[in-house]
Amino acid sequence: MSRTVPAPRAAGGAGPARVVSVNVARTTVQLPAQRRPSGIAKLPQDGPVVLARLGAGGDHVVNTKHHGGPDKAVYAYAAEDLAAWAAELGRDLPPGAFGENLTTAGVDVTGAVVGERWRVGLAVLEVAQPRTPCVTFQRRLGVPGWVRRFAERGWPGAYLRVLVEGEVRAGDAVEVLDRPAHGVTVGEAARAGVPGAAPVDPARVRLLLAQDRLAPSLRRVLERVPVPS
Repeated sequence: MSRTVPAPRAAGGAGPARVVSVNVARTTVQLPAQRRPSGIAKLPQDGPVVLARLGAGGDHVVNTKHHGGPDKAVYAYAAEDLAAWAAELGRDLPPGAFGENLTTAGVDVTGAVVGERWRVGLAVLEVAQPRTPCVTFQRRLGVPGWVRRFAERGWPGAYLRVLVEGEVRAGDAVEVLDRPAHGVTVGEAARAGVPGAAPVDPARVRLLLAQDRLAPSLRRVLERVPVPS
């Protein structure tokens, strides 16, 4: 059972929910101490980008074992969270800095419910799972201990499925079409699998595990979480 809801807003009310930029990696980069190149260096695009079932048009995805595919087709991150990290790290973090395809404003991405559906431009997207940070992400930023720091903070961003393919561009509105009644958020799903992160009610984990459309990779993580019966 689900319900239609108004567009989400970031904490503090940042105005209408919208796309700040659509970012893709037209080329790959070679990162320090990494054997193969990476497509993490994504840049804002001037025109529309087609979001398709397996990813954003023109975007390089090198490690297809852990990136891309139907359950990780598009990665969204909130500009407000980027700004908070920039202030903490004392450096500029422009749109695309975290390798996200969609940089959003006015969208509480961490508070998005797993399974929530958004209309963005001509595409319809579904929140599939949080990001699990990897060593490539750490090497890109050059911050020691970044994997653990990012995971424990609980601002993971969201991987999105593409239910309806279509063009998306900067300035497009983000409209929530449907939000599952279970209410378990991307942030909760991320924290549940991270020792040292803020605790998550075990009942919330059970709710998520009961969802038929749960991404297999997220299910595997949650099934390892100790949940009292």
